[in-house]
Amino acid sequence: MYGLRLGLITFGIVFVGMLSLWRWNVWLEHSQDEPIRAAAHRYGLEPALVKAVVWRESHFHPDVRGRVGEIGLMQLQALTAREWARAERLQEFAHEQCFDPWTNTLAGTWYLKKLLKRYAQTDNPLPYALADYNAGRQNILKWSTGFSVTNSALFLSQIRFPATREYVLAVLRRYERYRPVFKASGRS
Repeated sequence: MYGLRLGLITFGIVFVGMLSLWRWNVWLEHSQDEPIRAAAHRYGLEPALVKAVVWRESHFHPDVRGRVGEIGLMQLQALTAREWARAERLQEFAHEQCFDPWTNTLAGTWYLKKLLKRYAQTDNPLPYALADYNAGRQNILKWSTGFSVTNSALFLSQIRFPATREYVLAVLRRYERYRPVFKASGRS
């Protein structure tokens, strides 16, 4: 009888812990929806796409730092953030302001929109833009040869960094997962 009671107590503790963790993850996944929607609206992108990038870059933690100086929700490097600030004619801008979710999603969404425009001549600019966001323009130029210059499926197979290929595929999968959620909410 004692073992059964101990087992039930242990089960209850584990269950409550798992439920709490699940609720925390659900809350965290929606914690940045407001700045994501605002940035997406401002720059004309789908919120689901911006949210997918935020998910992959920071898992919705605005205070995260990357290995090479990128910061915030969308993991912006100083050069990219300053480029956005100049384009928006902001005075007195500092890279550290990108720890603010609103600033970070605005700058990151602006940059993502810029990358999508860069690859507008392709059959699907999204894989190119995401690979560029992750690995940089120089690598895209190396991987875009022959028909892969405009054929996104072929381009994906040409990506030589497994981590970048997985990054692109993960963001694309998450984007598809978020699309119906934003459409169902009536606010895209």
